[in-house]
Amino acid sequence: MLIRIQEEPIDYGDLIEKMRNESAGAIVSFLGTVRNTSVNLKVSGLEYSSYREMALKMMGEIAEEALEKYGITDYAIVHRLGKLGLKEDSVAVCVASPHRKEGFRACEFIIDSIKEKVPIWKKDIVEGGEEKWRD
Repeated sequence: MLIRIQEEPIDYGDLIEKMRNESAGAIVSFLGTVRNTSVNLKVSGLEYSSYREMALKMMGEIAEEALEKYGITDYAIVHRLGKLGLKEDSVAVCVASPHRKEGFRACEFIIDSIKEKVPIWKKDIVEGGEEKWRD
């Protein structure tokens, strides 16, 4: 079980390896990456900030709910902060599960809940340098 907020790039391969266990028949993952458009804007990157202590607490609650609801055996959730360029990973969610269906559902539940509830904010860096906070 791993939950982390960091400024450094996400080591996706390491997270996958951490999920391997004898009771896991499936490892399901999601990577959120920075793309070049946002709400009809051309962007050159994003900047993330958070209320770190509350974000970690809420991410833990979400992960524990996924454990109970979907019967996963392990999870890793990592979110980046700071300025990120195009194609960089901003968030990774990995779950280990006895079966794929529950793994997919848990992974989707975790990322959707993070986006909806966790105090992590995103600012678009528009081509040309302008910055716009996302609602």
